[in-house]
Amino acid sequence: MAFVSTRGAERVSAPEAIVRGIAPDGGLYAPETLPRWTREDFDALSQKDYPARAALILSQLLDGFTENELLAMTKGAYARFSVPEVAPVRPLSDSRAVLELFHGPTMAFKDMALQMLPRLLTASARKQGETREIAILTATSGDTGKAALEGFQDVEGTSVTVFYPLGGVSAVQEKQMVTSRGSNVHVTAVRGNFDDAQTGVKKLFADPDFIGKMNALGKTLSSANSINLGRLAPQVAYYLSSCADLLASKTIDWETGVNICVPTGNFGNILAAWYAKRMGAPIRKLICASNRNDVLTDFIRTGVYNKRRPFHKTISPSMDILISSNLERFLLELADGDAEQVRQWMESLSETGEYHIGPDKLARMRETFFGGCADDEKTKAAIGRVWQEEKYLMDPHTAVAEAVASNYRTETGDQTPILIVSTASPYKFAADVADAIGVPVSGDAFDAAQELEAATGVPAPKQVAELKSLPVLHSRVCEKDRMGEAVLAAFRED
Repeated sequence: MAFVSTRGAERVSAPEAIVRGIAPDGGLYAPETLPRWTREDFDALSQKDYPARAALILSQLLDGFTENELLAMTKGAYARFSVPEVAPVRPLSDSRAVLELFHGPTMAFKDMALQMLPRLLTASARKQGETREIAILTATSGDTGKAALEGFQDVEGTSVTVFYPLGGVSAVQEKQMVTSRGSNVHVTAVRGNFDDAQTGVKKLFADPDFIGKMNALGKTLSSANSINLGRLAPQVAYYLSSCADLLASKTIDWETGVNICVPTGNFGNILAAWYAKRMGAPIRKLICASNRNDVLTDFIRTGVYNKRRPFHKTISPSMDILISSNLERFLLELADGDAEQVRQWMESLSETGEYHIGPDKLARMRETFFGGCADDEKTKAAIGRVWQEEKYLMDPHTAVAEAVASNYRTETGDQTPILIVSTASPYKFAADVADAIGVPVSGDAFDAAQELEAATGVPAPKQVAELKSLPVLHSRVCEKDRMGEAVLAAFRED
């Protein structure tokens, strides 16, 4: 199974794509073909535990790895999750369920992939004969950063540098990053927003001078963002797994299927759901849930992607994004594999701030995708409503999905069962969650977690309490146009 660049004709294996992260032409690696699953495959999958499920799925998605080789990786990757199911499906009322993806070490869905990526990356490097240190550069809107730092901490032959927008993440997210231990980890705040940080990282991957300097230090670049194939593939696994669970529990039937509502900013999480659908999962509609930064909502409704709009800081900061990188992989499918068309769209986005896909491609997209958004007021209302009705506590990102899913049913009348994707523990955003359900908060984010636990009886993850007393180990700040200098300076200080 080969992988192709979204902007060119290059075909590579999975190990090569994982090591590179981004194609030399600036494109992302997308699967040339996908396996096709039957109802019987889902029945068989439901009999396995999660590591075995993930290993089987990844063996079909990633050439160059055996199922046994992958099973050793998945057993290690998911050993630190706090529930045996790893990615459990929790039923709610009214034909709704929640896919909980936050039971990993950093309390966010990024752990599902970033506990696997270091294992995939180091194995891929060996298969490629790569002897240089793999220097991971990544930008984060909140959760990817800590998950990458946790996953790559002290992994031999690697280093990880994380950039996050100064003032653009929650207090808990920032504390998680700046207290990260490890001899091979670096954290730098960027004066700008997430799009500035993400654009800066992409520029470094395309900068021959910077690449040359890193090579002189014995390092080769790769990425831990969802633009890396090694991040995306493990996400496909939990969608296939959740469908197996829903079918086995008779929550859904094969003919009716399920709609999936995903809170997303960079389009990676919902793209993985779309790949699962293409593989044969009984997924009907994919509901793309945005916060006030509604660039994806407008794109799905109009076919025009326009990043020229105000950037809003919200209570769901991991979705505060205006340039959705992973959308490029979906565009390759809309363009029927025409990489030149994708390249032109990306050039238009860079030069003019927008691109248009036209009415025919818009109609095709809307056959599967529905776009909706929820501002902070609607997000808090969803948190409060679900707590009152279900006694289920949602973080703001999950609540964006709940609000949009509810609106989807009202707008369309479609009563197909809905799976709401829960991407973070409510305790990562305890102050906002407490406010949404009417719990007064008297102190900082960590005091808010204690007060929320006392008021609801929902246990706070032990990581939150431990985090408050950890010392700050990273305090670098750089301008958005000086990120390369920050990377090199950090390595010189080591």
